[in-house]
Amino acid sequence: MELQNKFNYRYIFGISLVSAMGGLLFGYDWVVIGGAKPFYEKFFEIADLPRLQGWAMSCALTGCLLGAILSGFLSDRYGRKRLLILAAFLFILSALGTGASNHFNSFVIFRILGGIGIGLASNLSPMYIAEVTPARFRGGFVSINQLTIVIGILAAQIVNWLIAEPVPETANAADILQSWNGQSGWRWMFWAELVPASLFFTLMWFVPESPRWLATRNKYDRVLSILKRLGGKEYAEREIVEIENSLKANTGGVSFKALFSGGMSKVLIIGIVLAAFQQWCGINIIFNYAEEIFSAAGYGVSDILFNIVVTGSVNLVFTFVAIYTVDKIGRKALMMIGSAGLAGIYAVMGAFYYFEFHGLPVLIVVLLAIACYAMSIAPITWVVLSEIFPNRVRGAALAVATVSLWAASFILVYTFPFLNKALGASGSFWIFGLVCVAGFIFIRSRLIETKQKSLETIEKELIG
Repeated sequence: MELQNKFNYRYIFGISLVSAMGGLLFGYDWVVIGGAKPFYEKFFEIADLPRLQGWAMSCALTGCLLGAILSGFLSDRYGRKRLLILAAFLFILSALGTGASNHFNSFVIFRILGGIGIGLASNLSPMYIAEVTPARFRGGFVSINQLTIVIGILAAQIVNWLIAEPVPETANAADILQSWNGQSGWRWMFWAELVPASLFFTLMWFVPESPRWLATRNKYDRVLSILKRLGGKEYAEREIVEIENSLKANTGGVSFKALFSGGMSKVLIIGIVLAAFQQWCGINIIFNYAEEIFSAAGYGVSDILFNIVVTGSVNLVFTFVAIYTVDKIGRKALMMIGSAGLAGIYAVMGAFYYFEFHGLPVLIVVLLAIACYAMSIAPITWVVLSEIFPNRVRGAALAVATVSLWAASFILVYTFPFLNKALGASGSFWIFGLVCVAGFIFIRSRLIETKQKSLETIEKELIG
């Protein structure tokens, strides 16, 4: 039984929050492009070119894939801390370069660099928090990463709304291009990321390395020192025994073949499917293609930017619901609630678009979908992924799952303009509803409950 009163909550929260700043930048970099979209498309003259529109929105995802792959190769070799510092540097470089771009190709290159930062941070931030946090409240602390993602999303939405000057309803493409929004405003949307990116880069130098990674390098003196600071001497001695036993039981090293053999393959499949489902459940389409979603509901550009802020606020509020319930209700129950809830909401949303409802009814159902996602699938997926893989191969296995997530996201974001054109918003959301039904069935049949279990106990239950 863990001695709760001996935990250094302030220290655990502090290092978790610093690590979770990777999530904040992930959220900001991921969503800022949605608000800049109506303006940079006019600047680069791609507003009527679906292929380039899709590439502009999805090119960062190729970087996400590369970052996730690199994290798998490098995090088990060089540790979590160094790669998070690298991610922070890439966010700084991407923000500077994207905002300064005068040509579409350079815009794409710097977006890809930012994507590499997202790929690294999305893998390593929740992993780091899971590895330093005691089991009793690990779910809530790992969910801090999702909270910072949501704060980053909301920050990008607010920044976009504040920077953009009001667009007259009568404005055409040429008017938007010649406006401050079309020439400079969209640049400042990207440059604003420099503030949190610089802070993340600076603070990461002051957090300790993951004790579980240090154990894989036989640096047990440092492991013991860090664990003592986290939870006291008794906690440290008990944890270090579990970590040692776990590593002794997994002496095969980190090979690609090992990830797909024996009991590990079953766990890896669960991680891959859950990661892909988090994207294919469709909510990120609302964030990335908000202009199209709300335009189809009859909103103008200025109203769209305000509605995006509203969606971000709902996202933030219901993420707190997830943080409060994840260690009480449990991971599996929340994932099932989320997938079933979204399936029902998408059925209604598709009907609203099919029968051409406009204005407030559409906004309300969109907000319901975001609320459902924010309290379940969005944060809980990252919690589960950070928990289910064995200590020795956690970096490589989580990287494979994260690659699955970003590959699914790329497919989703790149193909949505074509899907929307072929089926309309109604057909698109009905398809996402069917995906959610499939996700519900998979979660119910394959996922175990992991709340309040040590990482080593979860490993025993899943692999034996």
